[in-house]
Amino acid sequence: MGANSSSISELPENEYLKKLSGREAISENDPFWNQLLSFNFNTPTNSAELKLLEEAAISVCKSLVENNPRTGNLAALIKVFLSRTKELKISAECQNHLFIWQAHNALFIICCLLKVLICQMAEEELQLHFTYEERTPGSYESECRDFMEELLCCLIQLIVEVPLLDITYSISLEAVTTLVVFLSCQLFHKEILRENIVHKYLMHGRCLSYTSRLVKTLLYNFIRQERSPPPGTHVFQPESDGGGLLYGIASGVATGLWTVFTLGGVGSKRTPQQDESSPLANQSLLLLLVLANLTDAPDAPNPYRQAIMSFKNTQDNTTLPSPNPHAFQINFNSLYTALCEQQNSDQATLLLYTLLHQNTNVRTYMLARTDMENLVLPILEILYHVEERNSHHVYMALIILLILTEDDSFNRSIHEVILKNITWYSERVLTEISLGSLLILVVIRTIQYNMTRTRDKYLHTNCLAALANMSAQFRSLHQYAAQRIISLFSLLSKKHNKVLEQATQSLRGSLASDDSPLPDYAQDLNVIEEVIRMMLEIINSCLTNSLHHNPNLVYALLYKRDLFEQFRTHPSFQDIMQNIDLVISFFSSRIEQAGAELSVERVLEIIKQGAVALPKDRLRKFPELKFKYVEEEQPEEFFIPYVWSLVYNSAVALYWNPQDIQLFTMDSG
Repeated sequence: MGANSSSISELPENEYLKKLSGREAISENDPFWNQLLSFNFNTPTNSAELKLLEEAAISVCKSLVENNPRTGNLAALIKVFLSRTKELKISAECQNHLFIWQAHNALFIICCLLKVLICQMAEEELQLHFTYEERTPGSYESECRDFMEELLCCLIQLIVEVPLLDITYSISLEAVTTLVVFLSCQLFHKEILRENIVHKYLMHGRCLSYTSRLVKTLLYNFIRQERSPPPGTHVFQPESDGGGLLYGIASGVATGLWTVFTLGGVGSKRTPQQDESSPLANQSLLLLLVLANLTDAPDAPNPYRQAIMSFKNTQDNTTLPSPNPHAFQINFNSLYTALCEQQNSDQATLLLYTLLHQNTNVRTYMLARTDMENLVLPILEILYHVEERNSHHVYMALIILLILTEDDSFNRSIHEVILKNITWYSERVLTEISLGSLLILVVIRTIQYNMTRTRDKYLHTNCLAALANMSAQFRSLHQYAAQRIISLFSLLSKKHNKVLEQATQSLRGSLASDDSPLPDYAQDLNVIEEVIRMMLEIINSCLTNSLHHNPNLVYALLYKRDLFEQFRTHPSFQDIMQNIDLVISFFSSRIEQAGAELSVERVLEIIKQGAVALPKDRLRKFPELKFKYVEEEQPEEFFIPYVWSLVYNSAVALYWNPQDIQLFTMDSG
């Protein structure tokens, strides 16, 4: 990359860019544009190349900002791009490489310039640069033409109307990227932007009518996961007969100064990452998440969020009109498959959360699937590898489980799905286990990890809420899952005793010395007792609702019966301990009557027989454990920085200087 890197560093001295950003006004009809736009270029994909390109663009922009109010060359460049996009759909159908090639190059230059301008100037000044045009002497126009809205609308039209082919892949990707750049002003503000000129254009006027089509296209880009075509496919190539006069002109220009500016080369090899990923799918998903999390306008809700909330399955033949003007239909089976396959990324998990939480059609469809393991297993794997994931990704995965466990049919069906050889679960070889038992194991492991590492009460609460939602439908728990439930209770019990002892010693010490401040052990004790209470309620819910289905849990209870002694008379747990104490006493008595030296199999047989014999009315009924996920009052304070951190870390062909970022700290990603 040495030669290529030096080529980028020489861009500020490039004669075409110097003319574009110079003091001379250039008409949109000037042959200069054919010269400027005739270059072969593979979009840079690594941070080193992108950083060099950014630095070069800054130098060009400095001159452009100074001269553009007089020359209007930015508007002229946009006019050239707009004129070329008018025939883009026909060009794609006719395989007109030259036309698409130059349109892509125009958009690429616009995007590079725009990114620097947004970072370096206020919104009002930026908007002015989109209105400056060359004025001929003596001419007068009462109203300035605003090219910002025209460009935004043109980009959306390009995304939704131009067919995705090998020759249009790059320009489609560039259009999505440019929309992300247009919205990136949020990165340079600490506060959440609630009113912004770009937001206004996207939510009103000409852009509004494309809302549902844009959301649908971005979703299908994600679903299809189209990989980028081989290098050179999107670049203009000569025909076998030499290509004619037009190609001769273009190639003559391309042999000039621009040809030194080719990153990777037209025939360069693809990297393994390029072979395995889809830049367009990734960028489309990021744009979709950014649009979905725009704040509502003062006079209207976010139309992109409305579209995401209301779209239906293509198989849904109901004729009821949707109250949402932005509703559309999409293939839910394809969407489900893509979501199952892409959960290794934060953004795919965030999309899954968004759809489950906000679109009742999607949630109903997913809960009715008979292959839920395809969706649940990737989510469990995220939680299992909690040490390797960022906290936001873990939270999203956990909230998805919580939303799913709100449904009783889901809680029943997961115990009917039998899995074999879960290779990523390394604590113990699991040759055969139900999806429900595996879910319990992973959630308990997450709680234990949180207790020893992060100590996040929010994470604790959601883990326990998911277990509580499932508890009444626990069925045929795997012996290891039953053991881990009781082991977690044992860990909590030891922690409770330790804090209680520390509080007692601290109190004694404070009585002996009036100088030392008393640590607040009462709060710690209160938190631990809340968690213990929740665990007892989960165990109790299982015993009262499905005792005869869970002999392994009764066995684990009996094996660790001493753990529960200290809580029998505790005022915080007395009521909930009645049922657990009754079960322990009842089954202990039956096992003792059967004699000593009993095998595990014999004990389980006695438990199964006893479960049938135990009168259900002897167990006290408690209110059903049901917890629903409730979004924060101001969710944008969490989601907008999160989405933009994903854009910052994973957007294709985008680089921002970390020192310029204001929305989040660079170690919070």
